[in-house]
Amino acid sequence: MGDTRGPGAAFLLGANLLVLGVLTYAAVLESRAPAFYYASLQEDAYLEWATFWGFLAAAALFLVAATRQRRERRVLPWFLCGVGLFCFVVGMEEISWGQRVLGYRPPVYFLEHNFQQELNVHNVVSTSLRKLALKGSILGYGVFLPLAALARPLRRRLEGWAIEAPPAGLIPAFFATYYLYETYPWKFSGEVVELMLALGFVAAALAAGRESGRRGRRRGLAAAAPVAVAGIAVLGAGIATEMASRWTGGDDAERVEAARMETERLARDFRRSGRGGTTVSRCGVHKRVYSFLEKYDTRQLESGAFSRLVARGLPQERASFFLDPWNSPYWIRDECDRRGRRREVFVYSFGPNRRRDSTDWEILGDDVGATIVSVGG
Repeated sequence: MGDTRGPGAAFLLGANLLVLGVLTYAAVLESRAPAFYYASLQEDAYLEWATFWGFLAAAALFLVAATRQRRERRVLPWFLCGVGLFCFVVGMEEISWGQRVLGYRPPVYFLEHNFQQELNVHNVVSTSLRKLALKGSILGYGVFLPLAALARPLRRRLEGWAIEAPPAGLIPAFFATYYLYETYPWKFSGEVVELMLALGFVAAALAAGRESGRRGRRRGLAAAAPVAVAGIAVLGAGIATEMASRWTGGDDAERVEAARMETERLARDFRRSGRGGTTVSRCGVHKRVYSFLEKYDTRQLESGAFSRLVARGLPQERASFFLDPWNSPYWIRDECDRRGRRREVFVYSFGPNRRRDSTDWEILGDDVGATIVSVGG
């Protein structure tokens, strides 16, 4: 695999600018518009959807590259297929295999052992193992493999094994992704890392396709066009999907009313749990109710007014794991100002669109909730 067959400087420059552009965008938002930064990195916001579409696009592009490699080099494209499968699985894990979109209830094992109470595997394994796997994927594929391919003997061995290394020119993008994850300078840095990694894989897949289909390649600045188109398509799809997710469709009035009644019961349970000199919650807490119960051992919630709704038809799994009518977790938020003059504590559901619309202090959008404590404001 000689250097003359690799992607040109314009392609590599465009790919690095695309990935580093995400980092720059996040840095500007975090410093200049923190509220919008926070909103942009929530579940089912446009950046998470862009990450999903990025990994899916990479999976499809790796499949195309594998097909070309099989046809033109007469080898089994196991490596490209494997990387494509990896991208597909990561993309689907990102959206919990469509759970929040479709509103289905995951198996009990995931409700109990996944802190997000969603159908994905990566949040079941330990945090240390999950971090190690992500760092290994970034460095192993994006940094060490292309460095190894620079040595001619290793490059020939990789060719013999049908292993297609990313071009060394993509190392800056992958290393920046790793560095951001290692330093974690801002809250939700991990979400930025995931989008950068998705776009890095898109660029690597495009490069692999160019390697396999060398005839008629673009030269000069035109060589960067596929990267630009892919970036615009991925980010545009993320924005479009977020907008579509705001439209719930149909009449959810019955479930909205059920959520109102259930959050009122939960608020009552929290107020009762705060009697006797104990605190109803902890200032700064923002957790799923089931996670709150597990962490702070507030077992009285398991026998409160919400749980007693089972006698009136509430499914036992929803009662046991504090799920709303759309099978998403109920949340508790406890927010205080620095001087202690204002405190807002409320329990809420993401509502029909199954995405968070509320702020630190208010229940907004189609979120459904009830106030537990309100002081000042």
